[in-house]
Amino acid sequence: MNSILSSVLPAPEDPVLSVIFACRDDPSPVKLNLSAGTYRTEEGKPLVLDVVRRAEQQLANDLSRDKEYLPLNGLPEFNKLSTKLILGDDSPALKENRVVTTQCLSGTGSLRVGAEFLATHNKESVIFVPNPTWGNHPRIFTLAGLSVQYFRYYDPKSRGLDFKGMLEDLGAAPPGAIVVLQACAHNPTGVDPTFEQWEKIRRLVRSKSLLPFFDSAYQGFASGSLDADAQAVRMFVADGGECLIAQSYAKNMGLYGERIGSLTIVCTSEDVAKKVENQVLLVVRPMYLTPPIHGASIVATILKNSDMYNDWTIELKGMADRIISMRQQLYAALEARGTPGDWSHIIKHIGMFTFTGLSEEQVRLMAKEYHIYMTYDGRISMASLSSKTVPQLADAIHAVVTRIA
Repeated sequence: MNSILSSVLPAPEDPVLSVIFACRDDPSPVKLNLSAGTYRTEEGKPLVLDVVRRAEQQLANDLSRDKEYLPLNGLPEFNKLSTKLILGDDSPALKENRVVTTQCLSGTGSLRVGAEFLATHNKESVIFVPNPTWGNHPRIFTLAGLSVQYFRYYDPKSRGLDFKGMLEDLGAAPPGAIVVLQACAHNPTGVDPTFEQWEKIRRLVRSKSLLPFFDSAYQGFASGSLDADAQAVRMFVADGGECLIAQSYAKNMGLYGERIGSLTIVCTSEDVAKKVENQVLLVVRPMYLTPPIHGASIVATILKNSDMYNDWTIELKGMADRIISMRQQLYAALEARGTPGDWSHIIKHIGMFTFTGLSEEQVRLMAKEYHIYMTYDGRISMASLSSKTVPQLADAIHAVVTRIA
């Protein structure tokens, strides 16, 4: 029988998935996967927050709940609470009713819905993303019909922010261009601008009439403070200008598999917001119609209950503090071994990921001889480390750095 699909070409290699598969197929009992962006406990196990289990039990006990379709824009209570979480209770934009929030399929879905909306309604189709950025960003925006360009962000020499290059590139962007800014805990580098640098970025973005699109995947997960990690977003919203914000509850509530997030669009007036809301729904309807109910119900249950909310902030800070501790332990271990080079960037970076500074050759050697897996650009997930595996990683880094200069 003739195959209609025989002309389908092999998919190009995915740099993250290829590493995950290589680790999966490695029979070594001491293998260590530092490529995946998921939190692990000290025992190396996935974590379900206690407050999430309590919320789920409360929902299960409520026999009045049903499984009807949600509205196209999602669970209204979730949308309201999620918007307040990122913008703050006292946000002028909320008081002036010029904010539109749509429940989406986690951060990825929020970015895609926002991109589809912008591809249709923004006059400038160019979208600038950091170099480097999360590997899915370019694909999401390209498939939505936007033209992806890059602005300088990471400086390999200092292993910090190339702030001068960033300002130069954004300063040369055409008016109306979209700029993707990660709200905190930059993926993949772990490098964030300072508060003062954020203010300069804001002034430049507004003076050039650029449209900021924030990716907020780690609110509260980076520093341990929900307010501190929303500071950059709130700075832009406070000036009265427009912006888009993609939120995810995968990391900060551990709801990876629930695919729960939201797209918030801050407009200049209530009239504009109403038009934007209707147009966003026209994007959502043919894409997936309505979002799932369970994850949104969990988030809403936690955010609206003061006791649960407080317990969540404690658990959230516990996750953030453990990651910070892993940074400190790894840095101390490399210093104790006298590993060549300056490793202080490990404790200067923030959030789930950090760029080690290892070359692709060194990374491949780590996998081949030491069974430690990371993406080929040297990015590691600090959240996948434990006190038991830090010495293992430090030994391997010391060996490959000493062997391959």
